[in-house]
Amino acid sequence: MTAEPGRPHPVRASPPPPRELIGFATVGLLAYAADLTLFSLLRGPAALDPLTAKSLSFLAGCTVAYLGNARGTYRQARLSGMRPYAVFVAVNLAGALVQLLCLAVSHYGLGLTSQRADTVSGAVVGMALATVLRFWGTRTLVFRAEGRVGSWSG
Repeated sequence: MTAEPGRPHPVRASPPPPRELIGFATVGLLAYAADLTLFSLLRGPAALDPLTAKSLSFLAGCTVAYLGNARGTYRQARLSGMRPYAVFVAVNLAGALVQLLCLAVSHYGLGLTSQRADTVSGAVVGMALATVLRFWGTRTLVFRAEGRVGSWSG
């Protein structure tokens, strides 16, 4: 890639290192386990309504993921105050909306109404797209590394 005369060469972001991807995935699995376990406890023994139980378990999962990423995957980032956590929760809410949108398009837009179709659209396709969004948002908006230019998406 050549630059025009008088203009600097464009900087291309490098793909994320495998260690970052593995760390992010590991923390995400732990957060998912915390969310699922707490939701099951709140719906079962605690007998909370589904929306309250899911809201609390979602927030707990976000907290586990934030702490795991802050103290593990992105421990080199210098964070202070509640802003990074708030942005992290917002990124995760956006991911949840992506999953719901995939489910809504499949179920109501395309008329694919079987349980299998709902599972594939919400928990497979939606989760995959939401994970990409969460990874991008987490590394670009929350844990910005000094010296890293741009995001991994180019």
